[in-house]
Amino acid sequence: MPKPPDTSTQRPQHFDILVAPGYVLLELASLVDVLRLANRVCPTPPFTYSYRSLKGGPISSSSDAVVQTEAVPAQPNADYLFVIGNSDPDHPALSLGRVVSDYTFRGAKVFLLAEAASRYINEHGTDDMATHWENASFLRERGARFEAKLSIATEQGAVVTCAGMEATTDIALAVIGRHISGPAKMTVADIMLHENIRDFSSMQPFSGAKLTSTGDAKLDQCIKLMQANIEDPLPINQIVESLHLSNRSLERKFKTFFGTTPNGFYREMRLSKANNLLLNTTMSVREIGLACGFPNGFSSIYKSFFGVTPFVIRREKRAASQR
Repeated sequence: MPKPPDTSTQRPQHFDILVAPGYVLLELASLVDVLRLANRVCPTPPFTYSYRSLKGGPISSSSDAVVQTEAVPAQPNADYLFVIGNSDPDHPALSLGRVVSDYTFRGAKVFLLAEAASRYINEHGTDDMATHWENASFLRERGARFEAKLSIATEQGAVVTCAGMEATTDIALAVIGRHISGPAKMTVADIMLHENIRDFSSMQPFSGAKLTSTGDAKLDQCIKLMQANIEDPLPINQIVESLHLSNRSLERKFKTFFGTTPNGFYREMRLSKANNLLLNTTMSVREIGLACGFPNGFSSIYKSFFGVTPFVIRREKRAASQR
């Protein structure tokens, strides 16, 4: 996996989020909060998003939450389209073959969640597409000539079909991980109290599949050791000894999954926690540095990563809260 791009020099990735009457609020919130938190923890906000519907205007969810939307543009220019699942799999607004084509033609990646996925599978799909297991049963009852996959997502070119519901968080984390660093993605997951990040091939929970954060048990153990030792960072040599790995093996795992070194990952994890404390507590800058394993030079290390000193960030936050 290549190293994620430096978001400070890249334009934000834009998401169009398409809803229809009766949309599932959990799926909408899971996606939007991942994007919102990523914008908070990264040096420069890497994501923007717009709420869309076929005709625009206020759209109510199945739980009566209302979101204001803009109509789907005739010539979309988003990087991603996410179509949120619906309480009614037969809702006519989920028949989106033309919309999907318009987005993919212009280079967007399209993610169809739950009922939006099952509708697309029923109209255009093959055995290689995924949807929520309830919708897969629904397709069988309707006499479908193929079986939907029961992984949380499958990717076919520019179209990704997904299980939806709480797996939306995993999908959203996977997508942001294509544009931000591994430690930043893990920080978003930690803030959401989302312990195990599943990859697309993970089976939906009813299958009883054993889940890991990365798909690699040793890598998961390493990250947990790092998370448990933020204030007093462990030497990497001590970590590899406790995991019964070689330095080279651990470096290979981090390079493959995160595009960085173990030390680089550990350092950024500590900086991400420091940033969170800086924005959301009244701890002094020195106290934050000590709490995150930077007894010396914290301000310069913070500035080298975030581009400004911690004092400037805190001053800007206070100024914004007084407006």
